[in-house]
Parts: sequence; C-alpha cells; structure tokens
Amino acid sequence: MARRPVKRWSQRVTESSNALDLEPGVFTLEDPREIALSLSCSAEGSRRRKSTPFQSAMSMLTFYINRAGARLPTRQRKRLEAAKDELRELYGKPRTHKPQDSKPRRKPA
Repeated sequence: MARRPVKRWSQRVTESSNALDLEPGVFTLEDPREIALSLSCSAEGSRRRKSTPFQSAMSMLTFYINRAGARLPTRQRKRLEAAKDELRELYGKPRTHKPQDSKPRRKPA
C-alpha cells in the first residue's frame, strides 16, 4: 500500500501566505532586528493583508513559533521572541505582558 503524501499546510502558509510575501529564510536570520525589519517590510508592502502591518507581521511570526512547537531549538526560539520585541519597538507598541518561560510545556500525565 502506498503512503499518502504528508500535507504540510503550515509550510505552505509560511511560503505562500495570502497576506505577506516573505523573504526566503526570514525566520532563520541571526539578528532579531533583521527578522523584524523583514517582516515589517513585507507587511507594509502587501496589499492583500486584512489587518494593520503590525498585526500581520506579528501574526506571521507567532504562527511560525507556534507551529514549530517543541521542535524549535531554544536558541532560535529566543531569537524569534526577541524579534517580537523588535517588531513592537518598530511600531511603538508596548509589551502587554511578561514573556513566558522559553522551556517547552509538557502535557500532564
């Protein structure tokens, strides 16, 4: 029996989002500021987004972090969380709550 191809809808979203045209490899950049600037530029230049540029950029970043889940290396997660702060700074938005612990959550037994 042949295996069904794996549907990677989350990968499709990050590669061909209807709201943003992302720079290839944006989430793997080393500098959080560069990540934030790239997402901001993509959001500002998009005419297909349904919300503000800030909301679109932050949503895409949060989506990527959440979809990666526990597989996201701690170093990269910290870099992406720092990119959120940089994005807030770019748009003059205050942080509304304390950052969560960077350790992945475990499901109760």
